[in-house]
Amino acid sequence: MTAPPHRRDHGRMKKRGMLSAGVALVLGVPVAAWGLMGQQNHDGLPASELDYAYQPWDIGDGVAAGVGGLALVLAGLGATVLVRGARRGAMDRRWWGVLGPLVVVGLMAGVGWRILTAGVVGANIGAGLLLIFGTPVAAGLVLWALGRGVWLATRRHGNGGGAGGRRLGGFASGGV
Repeated sequence: MTAPPHRRDHGRMKKRGMLSAGVALVLGVPVAAWGLMGQQNHDGLPASELDYAYQPWDIGDGVAAGVGGLALVLAGLGATVLVRGARRGAMDRRWWGVLGPLVVVGLMAGVGWRILTAGVVGANIGAGLLLIFGTPVAAGLVLWALGRGVWLATRRHGNGGGAGGRRLGGFASGGV
């Protein structure tokens, strides 16, 4: 027996709302970090005399801050919708194990881009350290999120992340 059409549509709308909120959170965080952090140039010298690992985008600080502020609001709204959805049971809490690492990678990307494009005198040591240490961490987090997301999307879940004695803080699988 299938649910009436209006109930099926309501369920689809909930899923689309949770997906949209997740996208707003995951994509909003790196833009907010990049925009609100501002260009990190060495003080005392004009930008034309500084060395760059990568040239920064030609976007004014005011525009970047405005875009960053808007992205922060969108990410905050996305997080609010997701938290409310998880508390009300509209979102399986195990998806936080996917969203959390993606948010961390987004934060690393936003801040990392500012480090890579910082104007310095001589070598940009921060850019080198970021590439050496940040890249494997980000890759590991993305691979974790991808694997966890595929696992959650393709496996049937009995309790939807609720209490049943088989979860660990909403993040562990039923088999752990």
